[in-house]
Amino acid sequence: MPHKVSLSSLKLTDFRNYAAASLVLDGRHVVLTGDNGAGKTNLMEAVSFLSPGRGLRRATYADVTRVGARAGFSIFAELDGMEGEVEIGTGIDTSDENTGRKLRINGTPVKTADELTDHLRVLWLTPAMDGLFAGGSSDRRRFLDRLVLSLDPAHGRRATDFERAMRSRNKLLDDGRFDPSWLSGIEEQMASLGIAMALAREEMLGLLARLIDETRETSPFPSATLELSGFMDGQFARPSVDLEDEYAAILAENRYRDAGAGRTLDGPHRADLLVRHREKQMEAERCSTGEQKALLVGLILAHAKLVANLTGHAPVLLLDEIAAHLDEARRGALFDLIDALGGQAFMTGTDRSMFSLLGDRAQFFTVAEGRVFE
Repeated sequence: MPHKVSLSSLKLTDFRNYAAASLVLDGRHVVLTGDNGAGKTNLMEAVSFLSPGRGLRRATYADVTRVGARAGFSIFAELDGMEGEVEIGTGIDTSDENTGRKLRINGTPVKTADELTDHLRVLWLTPAMDGLFAGGSSDRRRFLDRLVLSLDPAHGRRATDFERAMRSRNKLLDDGRFDPSWLSGIEEQMASLGIAMALAREEMLGLLARLIDETRETSPFPSATLELSGFMDGQFARPSVDLEDEYAAILAENRYRDAGAGRTLDGPHRADLLVRHREKQMEAERCSTGEQKALLVGLILAHAKLVANLTGHAPVLLLDEIAAHLDEARRGALFDLIDALGGQAFMTGTDRSMFSLLGDRAQFFTVAEGRVFE
């Protein structure tokens, strides 16, 4: 059984619609119910800031700071983490010249948010993701990279460095500076980072596909078939050094083409995640809305299990409006699967009765107008 990572307290100041809020948690799952717009998702978004990045809404720090706040926002959490009990504080201070996000772990400033992954992994599913399969490839790449990041914390840094190198190359090409020594150096860096990104994606999808195969007979949700497309398709069984050389050669060969296009046309930033409903042998984007939701739920739960298996620590799950479109039988099966993962889940909904099958496995809170009541 994986170690259970769980929050024991959560405190917010000037975050979204909360001037101040404090939750004392007992390690069980957390159910937040209340009217739409009351602030349920805002509480889960605060928990998502305990992971690298900009949270489940990908919001700017100005957007999450409460309107009228004088000095930014703060989030403070106590938890039983992957390395034991820990206190995490994060936020911004608009009175400081450096308005970037600040982070403290056990009261000590840390340089990078990547250190958060030493203490917990956070996964989420929100209604905004319901259109993932029918939407643009950029949304699926972002989703895919969040899945990889939860297993490989270095993936985010590689992606950032690749984007930076690609922007440098694009700028040189746009300025008409075709100096081969400059471009070759940048392209070699892009090749090293880009192939590492692609291999990390392939490895994660392979592990996830095997786990889905192992559990498909007992899962109440449809199984997904996963495939990457759009960048060096079918070549990743070759040695990485050969792949890097080939990608660098592609970049060098297509400098003038990319200059004319105003962007780099080959790379991991062009890849797409292809998803099929295995039982129906149908592309996910052609499935009904309900089938797409069920596929997504099954995929998130399978990935959460993979994270627990590989790290030995169950992730914290954030499941926004998770029960709204499920019948009672499937809701019960969902709650049992969440509980079996061995971690702590935060769930939201407008109707408390939809979570009754959780029984005493959950701690219930009512949210109303920026206030929280147990």
